[in-house]
Amino acid sequence: MSGEDDQTRGSGEAIEDGKDGIRGAARGSAPVPLSVLDLVTVGAGHTASDAVRTAVDIARTAERRGFHRYWVAEHHSMPGVASSSPAVLLAHLAAHTERIRLGSGGVMLPNHAPLVIAEQFGTLEAMAPGRIDLGLGRAPGTDGATAAALRRTERLHEGADEFPQQLAELTRFLDDSFPDSHPYAKIHAVPGPVQATSPGGVQSAHRPPLWLLGSSGFSARLAGSLGLPFAFAHHFSAANTVPALDLYRASFRPSEVLSEPYALIGVAALAAEEEREARRQVMTGALSMVRLRTGRPGLVPSPEEAEAYRFNELERGFVDSWLGNVVHGTPDAVRQGLDDLAKRTGADELMITANAHGGAARLRSYELIADAYGLPRV
Repeated sequence: MSGEDDQTRGSGEAIEDGKDGIRGAARGSAPVPLSVLDLVTVGAGHTASDAVRTAVDIARTAERRGFHRYWVAEHHSMPGVASSSPAVLLAHLAAHTERIRLGSGGVMLPNHAPLVIAEQFGTLEAMAPGRIDLGLGRAPGTDGATAAALRRTERLHEGADEFPQQLAELTRFLDDSFPDSHPYAKIHAVPGPVQATSPGGVQSAHRPPLWLLGSSGFSARLAGSLGLPFAFAHHFSAANTVPALDLYRASFRPSEVLSEPYALIGVAALAAEEEREARRQVMTGALSMVRLRTGRPGLVPSPEEAEAYRFNELERGFVDSWLGNVVHGTPDAVRQGLDDLAKRTGADELMITANAHGGAARLRSYELIADAYGLPRV
């Protein structure tokens, strides 16, 4: 499978992956391209090394089964999430895959100097040419104290007036396009386009496509106004999904990157052979979220621990609401739920994240979803 292979929808319509590295191809009977978001979760009784090995297995499975892309997300100070360093993880995953797109979903830009991110993702692009996505968010990906420790300041730069400036600076570094009068005009992100313009240079000028991520309207409007692809966190902000996508489309202005809007949504989904087992697995994620929301973050609990836990009334209300946005059950039920979601939101791509304690359950879920849609084995 390459970026230019013809693929076939369930209806028999031949389509082609976008050469821009953004648009994907719906395979098998899937209504839209399917992708993977991995939080590289650490379950009770397992180590971070186990979680990274599982991430490699999931990325390879996603590649083999025709998923379009695989992203990891930046989180900090969370014992149950081992994805604090997306660029490091992506370098490891690039060495263990061949075709699938790899990216950040996302890098929390205010936590970093734009030049550092340009250098990191320029290096990733050199490692896996044409396969790297750079998704960006403006939230800290953690609590305020941890964000302050990351940024070495008590002032958290998340304001609507500063994220666009950070984004513009990063774009300039990626494109090597600061005007001559700019203080950074002679600073170059390497690897990057400057190598193509140096004497004897043969470095490709290609750079990873930028995505904006969000769970509200701010990034939706900004992505639309800049003509960038947009990724919405439906898996934890479902009530805002349709309004944000509508705002993105209404705000969209064609650009050199995209001639029309392209939006994916993150979806929590888990399939198992039996409905009861799927429920048993997703309850581990539910208990993990309860603990996180009540200031008790930890490793993802086992199914046995989740079954034995007695939720109080407030916690039960949260769990019921949270599970209402998790597509889970038998493969057929999950397929129907994903189909309905794609139709209701008009999303151009579904990025599936599997919340469960063990790697085996998550791997099996992706295989079952691929089988339910008849995705080819590549």
